[in-house]
Amino acid sequence: MTGPTVLLGMSGGVDSSVAAALLVEQGYRVQGVTLQVWEHEDESVAASKRWQERGCCKVGLARFVAQRLGIAHEVVDTRDVFRAGVIDDFLAGYLAGTTPNPCVRCNERVKLRSLLHLAGERGMDFVATGHYARVVGHQGRQSLHRACDSRKDQSYFLYRLNPTWLPKLLFPVGAMQKAEVWRRAESLGLPADELKESQEICFVSHGDYRTFIETEAPQSRQPGNFVDPDGNVIGQHEGIAYYTPGQRRGLGVAAGRRLYVQHVEAVTQTVVLGPEENLFRSGCLVGELNLFDERLRSGPVETQVKVRYATPAAPATVSPDQDGTLRVGFAAPQRALSPGQSAVFYDGDRVLGGGIIMQ
Repeated sequence: MTGPTVLLGMSGGVDSSVAAALLVEQGYRVQGVTLQVWEHEDESVAASKRWQERGCCKVGLARFVAQRLGIAHEVVDTRDVFRAGVIDDFLAGYLAGTTPNPCVRCNERVKLRSLLHLAGERGMDFVATGHYARVVGHQGRQSLHRACDSRKDQSYFLYRLNPTWLPKLLFPVGAMQKAEVWRRAESLGLPADELKESQEICFVSHGDYRTFIETEAPQSRQPGNFVDPDGNVIGQHEGIAYYTPGQRRGLGVAAGRRLYVQHVEAVTQTVVLGPEENLFRSGCLVGELNLFDERLRSGPVETQVKVRYATPAAPATVSPDQDGTLRVGFAAPQRALSPGQSAVFYDGDRVLGGGIIMQ
């Protein structure tokens, strides 16, 4: 074969498996790589293992797909990088009273960075993954765009990519609908019943945040006060790391009405509770920016802003603020804006950039 070379990240899921098949069909010389970010997955004992001990990537399935397609496959150990760049960041964020997004950090610091580094060392032309996103030419340069399937779009998780990486990235399923991806998997003879949906947050996929934090950071259990918006003590909590804005369940506070976490005050180890109507905010401050469109630094710019993966982007005005931050003013108040989460800016399907919500 004489086609361009591509290093493909293979999780063992349906999306990266179909991406592999599409690339082979299109004439690329494909090298499959599974990045081991957590512990080894032993399918023979997985059902009896604790969730903390189970892997996120199905190496056996990735290897099966590679063999079926006649492409090379290998496993690369990136556990140390994942621990430092994702797990430690995740724990530090919750211990500081914020709500980090590990998937954003993983794509930036581990998955795409590791694959691009390997491709560079080997002189390969492109890197590909099974993400639902697109790289599209815009005004003479490559831009990150939403996937065609809006329900599966993952551009929110990819906004921190270095803009210089975009010309080397391929997202083969980004122009497809999920139903079409499943049909392709079945038509190719891939074991569709085994190719489960990828877990976005792999290391907590068999438990919950609180259990994971308690296990990995026992110091997180530091009791403090629940207070109402006026500062009156109304109960005791077990540690600020276990609470995030908008949370209602697991508070253990008896009151005459439903209470929700409003915000966390790390300095005083206090969790403020209040009614749901108090959760709505008209704006936020965004820092740690990664921008594809520098117009945002000189603003104001009318845009759409997505403040969490599962909610639609909302109309907003983005303006430069102090110390290189951006001030976001929403056309309509948004519920439970959470420091540590990402705010991603869009112009239609095009990703303009984003950053971390500070306050």
